[in-house]
Amino acid sequence: MERYIRFNYNNKISYGLLRGDKVKELIGEEYSDFKISGIEYNLSKVKLLAPCTPTKAVCVGLNYKDTILDPGAKWPVEPLLFIKPSTSIINSGDSIIKWPMTEDLAFEAELAIVIGKKAHLISEADAHKYIWGYTVGNDVTAKDLQKTDGLWARSKSFDTFLPLGPWIVSGIDVHNLTITSFVNGQQRQKGNTSDLIFGIKYLVSFISHITTLLPGDVILTGTPGGYGSPLDVNDKIEIEISEIGKLTNYCIRSSETWNLTPRHNL
Repeated sequence: MERYIRFNYNNKISYGLLRGDKVKELIGEEYSDFKISGIEYNLSKVKLLAPCTPTKAVCVGLNYKDTILDPGAKWPVEPLLFIKPSTSIINSGDSIIKWPMTEDLAFEAELAIVIGKKAHLISEADAHKYIWGYTVGNDVTAKDLQKTDGLWARSKSFDTFLPLGPWIVSGIDVHNLTITSFVNGQQRQKGNTSDLIFGIKYLVSFISHITTLLPGDVILTGTPGGYGSPLDVNDKIEIEISEIGKLTNYCIRSSETWNLTPRHNL
């Protein structure tokens, strides 16, 4: 098992291998090119960043067998997909912003697949060759906008709505991992990846037949229970996945000036 981090040290951003409390710096722009540079840092001296820089995050809805469906909802016969932009990504320890456009936030604890090399039209049998590893993801959603729009693009895409981290873990069996979430120390979700409807390899193959997956792209595999948990200002959110680690974030209210002019129906 290896733990890969992306970190900032003296305003230089690098990738590294985490060995205990030491970070071995890696050189190279992509996972397939990484080499150990010979430079080592103390973990306490670096700032952990989101562990990859995806061009997109492809997310899967209603993908756990323990989901209690909303009235009128049906189980998907194929993966239910949506995309979150790269601008929604934040680091572990950063703040999720409750923007003025929404009053009802929720979060979803998810296992995230990290792609290691370009994947296009790949088979399920070959999918493992394209996976760099796994990290913890939080799919934050403006629930009121999701209900209003009937679509998911706006409600899922705000800045700060995709915390990722704290690192990428490779060399683990992801078919029996416990996923737990807490708000202010109180457990909100608990599930296991053994309950996934569409499995890891199938998702990588299926999605690669729709959009080319590039190195660093992530696939969020769905949340236990299907719908996540409420989130509000001043909450501390912790998501832990066994064998991977814990992602911690905080929710704050936007302090920026809102410049959107209201429009009315004609």
